[in-house]
This record gives sequence, C-alpha cells and structure tokens, in this order.
Amino acid sequence: MTEKTGAAGGGLSARRRWAVLGVCALALFLVGLDTTIVTVGLPEIGRGLGIEGHRLAWVVDAYTVVFAGLLISSGALADRFGRRRVFRTGLITVAAASLACAAAPAPGILVAARAVQGAGASMLSPVALAIVVNAMPDPRERASAIGVWGAVFGLSMAVGPVAGGALLALLDWRALFWINVPVVLVALLLVAAVVPESRGRRARRLDPVGQVLLVLILVLGVALLIEGRRLGWGSPWAILGYGALVALSAAFVLGEARRREPLIEPSLFRSPQFAGAVLAAVAVFLAFSMTLLMSTALLQETQGWSPLDAGAVILPMALGATVCAPLSGALVGRIGPRPPLLIAGSALTAGGVLFLLTTRPTALLALGQDPSALLLLSSLLVGIGVGFANAPITSTAVGALSSDRAGVAGGIASTARQVGTAIGIALAGTLVVGPAAGGVAPSTVAGWIVVIASGAVVLLIAVGADGGAAVSTRVGAGDGGPGADPGRPGSAGQPARTDAAVAVDPRAPRPGQELAR
Repeated sequence: MTEKTGAAGGGLSARRRWAVLGVCALALFLVGLDTTIVTVGLPEIGRGLGIEGHRLAWVVDAYTVVFAGLLISSGALADRFGRRRVFRTGLITVAAASLACAAAPAPGILVAARAVQGAGASMLSPVALAIVVNAMPDPRERASAIGVWGAVFGLSMAVGPVAGGALLALLDWRALFWINVPVVLVALLLVAAVVPESRGRRARRLDPVGQVLLVLILVLGVALLIEGRRLGWGSPWAILGYGALVALSAAFVLGEARRREPLIEPSLFRSPQFAGAVLAAVAVFLAFSMTLLMSTALLQETQGWSPLDAGAVILPMALGATVCAPLSGALVGRIGPRPPLLIAGSALTAGGVLFLLTTRPTALLALGQDPSALLLLSSLLVGIGVGFANAPITSTAVGALSSDRAGVAGGIASTARQVGTAIGIALAGTLVVGPAAGGVAPSTVAGWIVVIASGAVVLLIAVGADGGAAVSTRVGAGDGGPGADPGRPGSAGQPARTDAAVAVDPRAPRPGQELAR
C-alpha cells in the first residue's frame, strides 16, 4: 500500500499542518470528555435508572475497557484501510452510540451503548495521533505538537466533570451524552476540509485471537474489581475469576510470543525505558481517574455539594494539565524526559498526600487550615502531574516504531492510559461506594494511598530513566529501536529508510537509549 502522506506530510504548509493538529485535537477532546463527563453525573444516573451504587462504575468502565481493548487493532486497521476513513467511521460511531446512551431506558442498554461508544472512540485517539505524526515529519515540531496534544487531552479529561455539572444543573443526565452530536458534526466537516488520507507502507496483519483475549482479560479484571466487594474477595466465584484471569493472561502472552505479527509485540518490552513508559502511563491515569471519581462522588454524597460545585473542584486540575503539557513537550525536546517525569511523579505524590489530609477536615480546622483550599491545591498538583507526564510517555511510544506504524505506536500508549483509567475507576467505585445503593464508604484512605503509590511509581521510573538530552532527528525504530531484533539491521529485518515522511539521521541515538524517543 502507498503512503499518501509520506510525501504530503513533508509538503504541507505550516498552517495546514497545524490545522490538521487542531482537527485531530478536537476529536481527542471528545474522547477525553466522554471518559470523564459522566463521572460527576453518576449519582444522577443511578437515581434515574435505579443502578446500584457500586455498579455505577460500569457506566464509565464499559466505555474505557472497550476503548482500551480495541485501540491497537483500530490503529492497525487505520494503517491498512486509511486513517482518515477509519477516523470518520469512529466519529460517526461515537455520535450514534451517544444518542443511544441519551435515550437508554434501562441500565443494561446504557452500559451496552457506552461499550459501542468506546469502540468508536478507539478509532479516534491512535488514528488521530498517526495523522499528526505523518503530517509533521520534523521531530522538534512534532514534540511541540505532542505537547499541545497532551494539553488538549488533559483539558478534556479535567473539564469533563465541570461540563457535566453545568449540563446537570440546566437539564438532566441524558444531556451528558447527546452533547457529543454537534461536536461530531463539526469534526466531520473539518476532517473533510483539512485532513489528508494516509496509510501505512506495510499492511499489518490483524490478530483476532489476541484481540479477543485482550478484551476478555480487561473485562474480567475490571469485573473482579467492581463486583469483588459484593461477591466477597475470597468467595468461590472470585477465586474462579482469579484463575480464569491468570489462564487468559498466560494464553495471551504465549500466543503473542509465537505470532509473526502480534497485537502487542513482546520484543518492545525488552527495552526497560519503553516498558517503564508504559507502566508510567498506567500509573498516571490510574491516579488521575481515581482522583476524579473519588473527589466528585464524595463531595456530592458526603458533603451535599451540587454536581456543578463538585465539578468546579476539578478546574485547577484542568489548569495544571493544560498549562504544563506544552511545557513538558518543550522540555522533552530540549533536555530529555527525566526532568518532566520527575516533576510529574512529585506532583502526583504530593497531590495524593494532600487529598489524604482532606479526609480529616476536623484536624485541619484545628490547625487553622481550610479544607476547601487544600482540595483546590490537591487538584492542581494532580493536574500538573498529568500534564508533565504525557509528553515523554507519548514520545516514547511514537519513537519506538517506524512512522508507517504510527497507528500501532499511538495505540500502545493510549491503551496503557485507558487501562490505567479503567482500573482507577473500578478501584474508586469499590473504595468509595459501599454495597448499599448510593452509600459511600466512611473512609477513602486506601484510595488516596493508591494515588500516592502511583506517583511514587512514576518517580522511580523517572529516576531509572535514561537522561538522554533532547529529541533527536531520529524517528522510528528502523535501525534498532526497542522493537528491533538486535541481530538484524531493522525492526522488521529491513534496513533503515530515508524518505519524505521520515528524516533519519544515522548519527542520532537509538530510540531505545532515551525515553523521549
């Protein structure tokens, strides 16, 4: 197959390249919004449809689990059949599923429609990133674009609860879903006007067995977290679920190791830097999603705040993520990934500690500290952590594979984020919401300890990261990235290429040697 953007990417004007980024960022904003906008509306949705408190997590995780499970295959489909075509299909699917969510008369229908919405969203995030990567062949310009990308994603994830609170104040919970439709219509018009079609140079084979196994693993793992408290963590059903999860995971790992073109290439994780970046993505978004759900749910259920007021607490998080993401992209381009990752880990850890202190408001008042001010500061710190983490994580995933497989690279990074989000939502639902409908657990200490631990994981990964200085002019894994076989000159047994889409500098560091690339 031809790479239409291989030549076009380098020939687009600066205005056109950044217009492409703007259109793709709009779709990314929609993806992030759909992940979090319902968070603040969960109590209203539960009352409207009679969903038991602890099972409300399915309303969020039905979306995130399917989203995470299909991301890599969607990227591969886009590389094969056309990125713009798959991108538009995803937008249409999200719009149709959003209307179904808004009209859902029963919990099962809502959860099923959310799953379809997640399938549509999986065609947006990695595919949009691949479109941007191909439109911007210069690595330094791409690093700046990824910074903007991270700002948009952080903004969407944090603005979701605020927008949700405003819609609930004006209308009802169904507005949380139909609001997507006008956004999709605008995006479709802009895609037709601005975004060029592109495909991967080499059609990647699909891995249906691996795909099914991955979705089953994610669904079962999240189900155990959400339902484990009700079933009993040591009950026969739970033990059976643990055994099935281990068996499915073993089958997935063994099967992927034997496939010529697996869904997830095990060889990518031979690089400690790449594996660390994936783990950091999971940790960051686990902490982020737990913070979103726990803070908004607890403020509404225990403090009696309105959805709009509870969502407003997230505004500092939006500010931190939006401002710090471009700064992080610039730092990665200039001095490498370690400093922004250190800042990210420190901010997440500090934010978790402060949130933990807010669970003791009486003690804070005795010390003359205002719990509300501490909530805002905690939210800001978590937003700063997410903002600084995104650029080095995304740059690693994109740099690990050659640009013709940018869809797969974006899929790996996005999958790690969504896995972290799904786990975080499931854990938060288990820790915050009690067995009784609408009940809230008396203590969220364990939840904030998980957030603190996630920040500590990012700190440890940053300390162990290679301190390679800047984003080089090297792109992809063509001459020996983390996905390469060291016994061969290229990651697929082919020599490195130089073409209009990818400017390769043979003197530059290998991408496995620095986390930024």
